[in-house]
This record gives sequence, C-alpha cells and structure tokens, in this order.
Amino acid sequence: MNESARQWIERFATHLSHERRLSPLTVKHYRRDLALLAVWCTRHDVSDWVSVTTQHIRAFAAAEFRRGQSARSIARALSAARALFRYLAREGLLSHNPADCVSAPKPSKRLPGTLDADTMAALLSFKPDTPIAARDLAMMELFYSSGLRLAELVALDINDLNLQDQTARVTGKGSKERIVPVGKAARVALKHWLGQRLTFSPALAHAERQPVFVTAVGKRISNRAVQDRVRYWARRQGIDARIYPHLFRHSCATHVLESSRDLRGVQELLGHADIGTTQIYTHLDFQHLAQIYDEAHPRARRNRD
Repeated sequence: MNESARQWIERFATHLSHERRLSPLTVKHYRRDLALLAVWCTRHDVSDWVSVTTQHIRAFAAAEFRRGQSARSIARALSAARALFRYLAREGLLSHNPADCVSAPKPSKRLPGTLDADTMAALLSFKPDTPIAARDLAMMELFYSSGLRLAELVALDINDLNLQDQTARVTGKGSKERIVPVGKAARVALKHWLGQRLTFSPALAHAERQPVFVTAVGKRISNRAVQDRVRYWARRQGIDARIYPHLFRHSCATHVLESSRDLRGVQELLGHADIGTTQIYTHLDFQHLAQIYDEAHPRARRNRD
C-alpha cells in the first residue's frame, strides 16, 4: 500500500472518532485491523484502495483464518473494511464496496463466565478500612449492581450519579446513554467512598471534570488499574477463579434474569442494541428453568406424583 492509502486509514479513524463518535477502543481496533489489511495488500502487490477487489478481501479473510484468528476477530476486521470502503465511496474515491459480499466464518457461541451469588457475596464481603479499599468496593458493587462495562464505569463522572433517585447515567457503545438502577449495597459503598474521595485526592477540588473513581493524584482511574484491583481483591478474599471486570456484568445479567425472567429488561439494563446478544444468558439459566418447569407444569407435577 502506498503512503496515500495509509493516510486514508488515519482520515477514516478521525471520521470514526469525531463524526460517528465511536469509543477510542473501537477506533483503535478498526485502525489495527485496517493496518493488517494494508500489510496483506502490500504483500500481494495491491498498491491502493481503488485496486482492492472482493477476491482480495476473501483471500485476506482466509489468510487471517489460517493464521489462527478467531471468527469474531475476522468478522470485526471485515466490518472495519466495509466501513472504510463506505467512507471512501462517500469521499468519491470508490464507486462500490468490495467487502460487502464477504462473510466471516460463523463464530461458535461461547457462554460467558459467571460467579454464583454466594461466591459474589464472598468477594464483596470485606470491610473497607482505607480510602483505596472503599473505592475498590464501590467499583465492584457498582459493577455487580448495574451491569456496567469496564469503560462505562471508568468514564463515570460525579454528575452522572443520582443516589437519591437510585440511578446512574451511563454512556455506552456508540455514545448511547442509558439510565441504570443502583442497588442498595452499591449506594452504601458509593456514599462511603465519596465521603473520602477529596481527602484521598485533594487535587480534585479544583478539577474541571470530576470522575467518580480516581487515583491518589486526582487522575481518572484507568482500565488496567481497575482490572488489577479486581484481581487483587479476588486473591485477598480467597476466590479460586479468574476474576475480571466483565465477570460482574455477566453475573449481574444472569442473576437478574434468574429472578425476573424479563429478557427485555435485562437487555435495557445492559444496553444491548440486539436482544440476540442478551439471549446468551438464557443458556446459563437452563437448569433453573428446568426446575421451575418441574415445579409448575401440570404434567411434570403429575408425573412426579
């Protein structure tokens, strides 16, 4: 790929950030996937985007599959390519989209990991005796209470919380806002943390932005730091499982679905655009559903008797 073609990737990334307002992480992934496509094109003597054909895109996807990339990763790379070519067509560089007819391998459905309610209770059972511990407990309680993504929790500002109304305003994927409930345990933990927050980080007193979760120097806590703190408390509490932030979201969704049977409600809680994404949690709940059937269905009761 020539230099002009590579510059189009950067222009496209700017378009994703400023016009489509996609998250920095999504833009990063798209840029990386398109860079891989550009490298593949260079190796196969394709010098610019105008010269890319549907056959090239299919060959690229097949090469990525042979390289051991997952179906999900290949689908994302193809999505990035389709979006780039749509952008180039809008800019008058192309008249068609060579990636439109190329399908990714069908991904296998992976059930998300969860913690049962007793293990979650054990993880969250410590009494915070330092400001850092108070912050960490508030983060984990909010994760579990409201089913937040890691990026959503990190981006949360003080004015996004309404503890009196027992809600939080969250900005999810695609800059879509939603209001989520904040449960009692999470509200107690948040109030305890917020009471120590300025003492823990005095620099916040004059800051323009007021993140909920911060470091001692007044900076918004990073994704990596949250991941590290979650792992720390899992070890501290003797939890013999791999604990990571998204596990709280999966556990929240599963436990709410078990109790409410309201798939649409869980979809709204999690901010899923497609209910098909939410339906994966129904697979985790099959044993619970079978038990309810045995107890409730007339035929099942009769056979049992």
